[in-house]
Amino acid sequence: MELSFHGAAQTVTGSRHLISINGARLLLDCGLFQGRRQETYQRNLQFTFDAKLVDAVILSHSHIDHCGNLPSLVGQGFEGPIHATHATRHMTDLLLQDAAHIQESDAEFLNKRLARKGDPLIRPLYTMRQATAASALLVSHEYDQFFEPVPGVRATFVDAGHILGSAGIVLDLEEKGRKLRLMFSGDIGRRGLPIIRDPVLPSEADVLLMECTYGDIVHPTPEQAYLELRDVIRRTIERRGRVIIPAFAVGRTQGLIHDLHQLIEARQIPRVPVFVDSPLAIDISRVFQDHPEFFDEAARALVRANPGRDPLGFGLVTYTRTSEESKALNDRRDPMIIISASGMAESGRILHHLRHNIEEPRNTILITSWMAPHTLGRRLAEGHPSVRIFGDEFPVRAQVAVINGLSAHAGQDLLIEYARATRERVRQIFLVHGEPEPAAALKAKLAEAGLGQVHYPAPLERAEL
Repeated sequence: MELSFHGAAQTVTGSRHLISINGARLLLDCGLFQGRRQETYQRNLQFTFDAKLVDAVILSHSHIDHCGNLPSLVGQGFEGPIHATHATRHMTDLLLQDAAHIQESDAEFLNKRLARKGDPLIRPLYTMRQATAASALLVSHEYDQFFEPVPGVRATFVDAGHILGSAGIVLDLEEKGRKLRLMFSGDIGRRGLPIIRDPVLPSEADVLLMECTYGDIVHPTPEQAYLELRDVIRRTIERRGRVIIPAFAVGRTQGLIHDLHQLIEARQIPRVPVFVDSPLAIDISRVFQDHPEFFDEAARALVRANPGRDPLGFGLVTYTRTSEESKALNDRRDPMIIISASGMAESGRILHHLRHNIEEPRNTILITSWMAPHTLGRRLAEGHPSVRIFGDEFPVRAQVAVINGLSAHAGQDLLIEYARATRERVRQIFLVHGEPEPAAALKAKLAEAGLGQVHYPAPLERAEL
């Protein structure tokens, strides 16, 4: 048995972990790497393994850095099943279609500019046809229901509490009479997040493959983040400005809508127009509405207490699906809140909203999630005085606010608790999905907790299990 690290190794995005067992190859996640534009394109285009030799894929969840490169995998010869929970299957299908559309549209937009300059044209990473082919391979399962993706592997999904449908993946492995259990955490959520259930901690595992995105940070509580959100919006509306929020269409947008609904209903912020400008977020919000069985108890109680009424506040907002509706928002001058994708401000409609609003001091750009290095979202969060959007340089005159407490990732305290839950049995812990500083901080804390067998694998490293 061998585990090799082909993505999200000593970085956060591009999740791809390959297990070789009984002559088969099982890929955990197939996500997009996000970073410098040219590096991103090449790393996502060129796999460090032969796609044709992969027998099956298991997805932890439907964020683009975990599932977004499946069309490239299929385009390079993968033909096996892609296993996921029911909600992940539904949302991944929507996300891949949207990602392909955005890549084709952005390539068309940029190629018009490149053609005028006489520069070489670009091609999208993948097409709508490849995205459709990848979606056709998706197979869904319930939580806590085992399945056999390849011979000698018994897999089970458990709720990771990160977004709707997110899962930790329990793998019971057997090769030549030798047995062990590997637990892949996926992205670990947080307790007390709106709508979704709390993460399930691992019980027993010989090998733990665990994320460490916030390995050096203890988050403020969701309640503290809620109050920070209230204050940022109040200040912006008082100066007649706009709040522009880059947000992942899957999970983050729905959580923000829930919080905004609560704030407006409690009259803690003015009732200003709220727009969700992302066709994908519209479709994902409908998936949430269709699956109340995956909600936490508080959200289910609202459903029971208000039959026939939208309990999560999705009726509060105006959804803009067409490009004409999106463009019209930037012709308005009244205060408003605009939530738009992509979450790291690297593609899609958020770029147009930033371009039109970034030079106005009354406005606020609100960062609510981790941003990959070298992305536009990261440069804004770090306070760069100017940023490049669609090839043009813009001074950042709008206020930039960062609220880390809205993150759907576990902080250091819960990561330690998660790893400690395997303490009686675990022999190897591999930290992935984290930059070097958070990984080092978490590794030191785990050593203090008596978990010294912790490794931070390099890209392409191989480990015998």
